[in-house]
Amino acid sequence: MKKQEFAIVDIETTGGNASGSRITEIAIIIHDGINIVDRWESLVNPQKDIPLAIFALTGINNDTVRYAPIFDDISEKVLEMLKDRIFVAHNVNFDYSFVRHELERSGFKWTARKLCTVRATRKIKPGLSSYSLGNLCQSLDINIENRHRAGGDADATAILFSKLLQWDTEGEMAKMIKKTSQDQRLPPNLPPSDFEQLPEKPGVYYFYNQVKKVIYVGKAVNIKKRVASHFSGHNISPQRQNFLKDIHSISFEVCATELMALLLECSEIKHLWPTYNRALKRFEYRYGLYEYEARSGYRYLAIGKLAKGQACIESFNSIHAGINLLRKISEEFEIDHRFCKYGIPDAEVFQKGETESLPDIEIHNSKVESAIASLLNNRPTFAVFDKGRTAEERSCIWVEKGRFYGMGYFTSDVAFAEVSEVKDYVTQYRSNNYIMQLIYAYAEKYPGKVKMLQAEDSRIYDTA
Repeated sequence: MKKQEFAIVDIETTGGNASGSRITEIAIIIHDGINIVDRWESLVNPQKDIPLAIFALTGINNDTVRYAPIFDDISEKVLEMLKDRIFVAHNVNFDYSFVRHELERSGFKWTARKLCTVRATRKIKPGLSSYSLGNLCQSLDINIENRHRAGGDADATAILFSKLLQWDTEGEMAKMIKKTSQDQRLPPNLPPSDFEQLPEKPGVYYFYNQVKKVIYVGKAVNIKKRVASHFSGHNISPQRQNFLKDIHSISFEVCATELMALLLECSEIKHLWPTYNRALKRFEYRYGLYEYEARSGYRYLAIGKLAKGQACIESFNSIHAGINLLRKISEEFEIDHRFCKYGIPDAEVFQKGETESLPDIEIHNSKVESAIASLLNNRPTFAVFDKGRTAEERSCIWVEKGRFYGMGYFTSDVAFAEVSEVKDYVTQYRSNNYIMQLIYAYAEKYPGKVKMLQAEDSRIYDTA
């Protein structure tokens, strides 16, 4: 049986992501698990300008690679060196993504098992202050020459790899190179223990950057499975590459139900405003029903665009929904149509002769006040009861006058005389239109889990 060999790779590039950048230099060292058996390196013409910042770091500029081969010309040699070997690199996913992308551009479909020397060193030599190649070489007494050049860094990685093989008395590296190893797909700066502790339960998870700031909040039916999905696949976009590099730790909060996870996710995104969350940041209703008083003292009802953070009586996804509601209440409370506007004007505008037939101001304003009171009083107050995180626990969500009040947990032996007593067991959160949309949809789907509070008393009414 052929002995397993390793291809230790280092590259220099024009930038930080494989989709928009190109390789400028590559070095490959073949290791048989005992000794180095082959070595090859080459400059590469990236066919694009090399930024000054890259020149400052590597010493490679446009003149350096002017007469170097393009990657297409060396692609067969690269594939020959890599084929049937385990791909080894320091921060392996970076080098692997570039090499795989370049080979695909040259018409070759190639994949390989991977081994990351950053992760291997974390497992075999835990507790070091830094696992960057330069700092590791200094702390482990490895001589490194031509730093930030492919050949020099590959030579240093090969020495590190040989030492790791000697120190690996627990067989950690053999476990890591299994094709199904999840650890190989984790972001380079994420401790494996953070992933291993994740539960396979519903809840919310948080990704943190190097300074412990939350950069992403997500919800899941299965936290561990969902987090793992962030790290799988071969997406080489700059956004994803930067996202993965920024993840330095993970925390989580288990929720009893998917709905509670959704509500917590939405609340946390609005509160923390993480860098990499986009969808729920954008969701806001666009139109609102407003009430205002003109200089004459007459009160108006109007439908208009909703500014961020602006208070209104009701809010809507479309202007048509707002118009329909305004028409309904104006007919129900017999409000003069001249005081119902589909946009907020700067001043009163009446045609000649219209002012002579205006309604009594007190009667009119009373009608507007009654219409608003009716809208507000018709907002429901209710609780949603559901399973808890354990068999001895139940969960609850409290909605007060059409606004999300909070959610929490209580032991199964607790009995409520009045549904409002639920408030003592919930953690308060800020309401928003998206959250209420989620709760109303859930209540409609599962009416048996909803307990309404009737306006005339505090008894519990089952909607089922």
